[in-house]
Amino acid sequence: MAEWNAFYRNEDEEEQQEEGEQSGGDYYKITGRDSLVFLVDASKEMFIKGEDGQPSNFDMTMQVVRSVYTSKIISSHRDLVALVFYGTEQSKNPRNSFKHVYVYHDLDEPGAKRVQDVEALRGEKGAQLAAETMGSGETSLGDALWCCANLYSDIKLRLSHKRLMIFTCRDEPHGGDSAKDRQARTKASDLKETGVIIDLMHLMKPGGFDVAPFFRDIISPPEDESELGLQLEPSEKLEDLQKRVRAKEQKKRAMARLNLCLGEGINVAVGMYATAVTARKPAPIRLYRETNEPVRSKTRTFHTQTGSLLLPSEIKKSQTYGNKQIVMERDEVDAIKKFEDPGLYLIGFKPMEKLKIHHHIRPAVFLYPEEGEVKGSACLFSALLTKCSEKNVFALCRCIARRNYPPRFVALVPQMEVVDEGKVQITPPGFNAIYLPYADDLRTLDLPQCPSASQIQVDKMKEIVSKLRFKYRSDAFENPVIQQHFRNLEALALDMMAPEETEDLIMPKVEQINQRLGPLAQEFKDLVYPYGYNPESKPAPKRKAADAGGGAEKKPKVEVPEDELRAHVQNGTLGKLTVPVLKEACKQFGVRTTGTKKQELIDALTARLGL
Repeated sequence: MAEWNAFYRNEDEEEQQEEGEQSGGDYYKITGRDSLVFLVDASKEMFIKGEDGQPSNFDMTMQVVRSVYTSKIISSHRDLVALVFYGTEQSKNPRNSFKHVYVYHDLDEPGAKRVQDVEALRGEKGAQLAAETMGSGETSLGDALWCCANLYSDIKLRLSHKRLMIFTCRDEPHGGDSAKDRQARTKASDLKETGVIIDLMHLMKPGGFDVAPFFRDIISPPEDESELGLQLEPSEKLEDLQKRVRAKEQKKRAMARLNLCLGEGINVAVGMYATAVTARKPAPIRLYRETNEPVRSKTRTFHTQTGSLLLPSEIKKSQTYGNKQIVMERDEVDAIKKFEDPGLYLIGFKPMEKLKIHHHIRPAVFLYPEEGEVKGSACLFSALLTKCSEKNVFALCRCIARRNYPPRFVALVPQMEVVDEGKVQITPPGFNAIYLPYADDLRTLDLPQCPSASQIQVDKMKEIVSKLRFKYRSDAFENPVIQQHFRNLEALALDMMAPEETEDLIMPKVEQINQRLGPLAQEFKDLVYPYGYNPESKPAPKRKAADAGGGAEKKPKVEVPEDELRAHVQNGTLGKLTVPVLKEACKQFGVRTTGTKKQELIDALTARLGL
């Protein structure tokens, strides 16, 4: 899973990032950039259109490449991407060492020019441009893999994740040439030894695609149990191909790697992943007005009286408590924050019905075993997951996510694996860690008194609710503000005449709602607001009958006990009392006041009863 938050970080969070790096258990444990090479078959078979006007395999591939380019620009613009064609008539690669290999884009950061280049290869015009520029010729996958290896070796930057995706509709690219097959297997093995992960995105062709004869020896095995590895069925539609590429293109990075302690001496290594993070517009970059170069802001701290520059060692922190300033060194603040070392500690198990909706106080995180940290973690984790799911219980744990983080209670809710018809994983197996509230987090609300609805009104509203029910999926609704923002940026970067229109999916579909409800809405309105109802008219206040003496009824005196009044003074909450109550309290304790304003009464009582 991509760490989205890394791309929306401001300068105020740099200190927190440094602490995370020192702890060794967070996103930044894997340093460097991700890299992705698209190796696309440019043979004539790739340009054959499908039935019923379906796009060709080459056109589908270019749409996917463009989608990845644009998503990388938005989410991770520092990653490196390359586009290489093999099986071409023309040759273009470093030093032109390999025939029939055309390097369209070197390994570099994605940009607007590259998106435009890929866009030009789409559709019928794109097929013509590809035929004129590259053409279709002999195929040597071994030379293409060798060329990709040279692309990686020419990069001087540190790469944390290297992936190569092969797009083709030919299961025997060399037509049975054993020498070329052997060369391709050898180069694939060399690439895998250098840490490059090779994936096959095979496309539909007449007669089906058989991965067994050749490509089973070319691709890399799955990195862990969460990946399904090689898909046996080829992609027929663009949506299927996009799903497979999206599942592979980004490296899953853990927020933290912790030990789940099940008992004395029994530890399971787990990774903590963020499955949902709020998407935000990236912060604007300040530029120097004359050269348009990015500027960097620095913060300096000066003494208020002398104006001298203060070093970090000369700065202390303080907090006011009981009208006294408590001054502490930075080391003392860190020592106060630290409770224990980071980790998860099992407390017990609870039935699922004990977990309530109002216990979800922040987004949950996902736990998955880290076999590389502690051997046997995957086996023990799987057994715990299976039993919790069978018994319908959740594990209650004490969690300290990072160094100097406060401890929290979390509920580990089991989640079993779910795959779709194409054997693509929809939900991975693991635990959802739900952060639970403390007693201090729970509030008792004084709800206003409202008239209760009659049974007829309740039954009518039930009919309305049943008519408006629909299956909600969070991934079906995009944030219209962010979508419009990036569409505008894309239009400016790609020199488009106008940005693509964005559909606001969260707007209510009024016509469809009216068709479903019919007369139900009006019937409910007539039940709640009968004919002649005026919400703005206020009923006249009822006058109370005068007593036998003919005078108005006097209000009873409101007296506050002395203990309660002293408590208000101590807590500084005298302002919550009304003026008549404060006047009565002044008379009760013999406090003389010169004024009748509320603040004067509070000051007089505080002086009389204050500490």
